[in-house]
Amino acid sequence: MPGPSVNPQLALRFEPEKHIFAVSELNSAIRDLFSREFRNIWVTGEVSGCKVAASGHLYFSLKDRAGQIRCVLFKGTARWLKFRPQDGLAVLARGSIDVYEQRGEYQLIIDQLEPQGAGALQLAFEQLKRKLETEGFFAQERKKPLPKLPKRIGIVTSPSGSVIRDILHVLERRFPGLHIRLFPTLVQGAGSIEQVCAGITYFSEIDWAEVIIVARGGGSLEDLWTFNEEAVARAIAGCRIPVISAIGHETDFTIADFVADLRAPTPSAAAELVVTTREGLLQQLNVAEQRGVRAARYQLLIASKRLQERGVQRAQIVVHRALAKRAQQVDDCDFRLQALSRQLLRSRRERLEGLRMRLNSLDLRVRFARAHSRLQNAESALARLAQARLWKARTRCEELNAHLTQLSPLAVLGRGYALVQNANGKLLRSSDEARLGDTVDVRLSQGGFRARVEEIE
Repeated sequence: MPGPSVNPQLALRFEPEKHIFAVSELNSAIRDLFSREFRNIWVTGEVSGCKVAASGHLYFSLKDRAGQIRCVLFKGTARWLKFRPQDGLAVLARGSIDVYEQRGEYQLIIDQLEPQGAGALQLAFEQLKRKLETEGFFAQERKKPLPKLPKRIGIVTSPSGSVIRDILHVLERRFPGLHIRLFPTLVQGAGSIEQVCAGITYFSEIDWAEVIIVARGGGSLEDLWTFNEEAVARAIAGCRIPVISAIGHETDFTIADFVADLRAPTPSAAAELVVTTREGLLQQLNVAEQRGVRAARYQLLIASKRLQERGVQRAQIVVHRALAKRAQQVDDCDFRLQALSRQLLRSRRERLEGLRMRLNSLDLRVRFARAHSRLQNAESALARLAQARLWKARTRCEELNAHLTQLSPLAVLGRGYALVQNANGKLLRSSDEARLGDTVDVRLSQGGFRARVEEIE
């Protein structure tokens, strides 16, 4: 019996409904998923394949032993970094996962990057120091000498605080009356880099100061960072006037200290190094005066002695000069005589050598030796000629022998033929020349025999 009929509209569908994605739609969906699930995450790894695009964006990968992820550090974020990412550097990165839809690749968009191990500022300090050292900024030969007693001193520092007061106090105490000009700047925070560079450039261009002091009080590495910036270092290196760096305390070192023409351990020490005290200068003048007096007395003594010697020894000097002149003439004659003797001796030796060569050419032993040599050469030539002719004759004889062998009847007999002669010794060439009962001699290649003709064909 046929089964009950089923309404098609009531049929159940157990297969899932198909949703077909376009490639770009799928990439967008994955990007939305990543952006929801992987925002503001921290990733640690080692920088690999770091490169900077013309746009200023940085592209690299973070990797560990088991995998890697592509990373992008956009220019706006990279400019705030205190260090430059480089291959092999272990870093800690914060960012969000995004999908680069054109290639279907996911990547980490980095918002914050800091090195692991060494701090970011210390790493940036070491990187810039190596770079400037490679370019020759720290070379001793490029450093300018300080003036001995400058009258005009330029100072680049903050107008408030103890640094400027300490410098002015030391300068006034050591040598009052100096001309001092301050270029007020920020020494920390936003805008400090530009102001410090402007102050150094100002004194370099107006050509007023004889020496410049760039100063700041002590602080942490972050507080002193303005003087670790490349712009400040290049401003100091490009300054036409000698620069003294007086940044922080004696244990603090900045890039500006290495580039400057002189590093002072403290701002107060910079003021002491730039000028001497008035008492010290007066002492130096007194010492110089005493040395000048002693030198003048010594010169007067030498001049007096020479004057006395000229009056007493004048006649001796004249006689000595005359004798020296005659001695020089005798030496000249001696030199000419030696030259003539050497020339005559050389001429006699050359003539003697010529006569010896002529005598050798007339010596019978030499002639006999030459004749013997020619005879030996002739014999050798004849022997070679005879040998050549003998070889040629032997070759010709062998050729004729081979030809004769080819034409010899014995060679024909060797191929199975025979010579037949009648009783008169005549060779039989046709059966017509034989008669029944005749006796014939048959010669073979090896021996022969005698036969009788019994049948003629």
